[in-house]
Amino acid sequence: MTLSDEELTRYARQIVLPHLGGTGQQRLKAAKVAVVGAGGIGAAVIPALAGAGVGRLTIIDPDTADLSNLHRQPIYRSRDAGEPKAALAAQFVRRLNPFVEVAGVEQAITPANAAALLSGHDLVIDGTDNFATRLSVSDACVAAGLPLLSAAAAQWQGQVGLFTGRPCYRCFVGDAFDADDCDNCAELGVTGALTGLAGNLAALLALRFLAQAGEVKAGTVHLIDGLGLTQRPIRIAADPGCRACGATSSQPPS
Repeated sequence: MTLSDEELTRYARQIVLPHLGGTGQQRLKAAKVAVVGAGGIGAAVIPALAGAGVGRLTIIDPDTADLSNLHRQPIYRSRDAGEPKAALAAQFVRRLNPFVEVAGVEQAITPANAAALLSGHDLVIDGTDNFATRLSVSDACVAAGLPLLSAAAAQWQGQVGLFTGRPCYRCFVGDAFDADDCDNCAELGVTGALTGLAGNLAALLALRFLAQAGEVKAGTVHLIDGLGLTQRPIRIAADPGCRACGATSSQPPS
């Protein structure tokens, strides 16, 4: 996959990076990424990936822009309130980088449609705000052999992890939260800068993974403490009883 003169100019500061270069930029152009959730996490992930030249983005979100969310979703404006976020985010990408193909999908992901919505992508990034959706996405990725970057933020805490088989996200959180009535940002509150930090860390991990720049550390979750200003990685152990990737499944270890 070749890069035009305009693309070479646009991505010049990336192409000169050690471990990336022209080959890495071509890999980014060839990549197809599904971003599930165009909220606080997605509002950081989407500009970073589009600006970096990821070739195809599918943005999946059933919700509309809301004034109470704009402190952490800077890709939307006050006048956008009530409009579908997936369509707005897709418009943002088209304005930012004409070399990126983008599709906005105004649907909620469920166990019934997750496989169809996520198939054909090289990476899935989940920035949704409830465990039911996160686990539906994770289970579909495990079943299809798709790598998953899961990112979340609430109050002053954030977490980002890459999963490529075993362990999976369900190994991390278990089944206890597998419901759609869990707490989210509306109840707990969230710092806008923290969602941006978690989203940009997810985008950085995605770009490294897609460009094959640096070591892939799957099964590691990076915990962010916005008050303590610390970040630490924790290694997730595969759960042999996990109903998605456990010993009775056919998923290989990461």
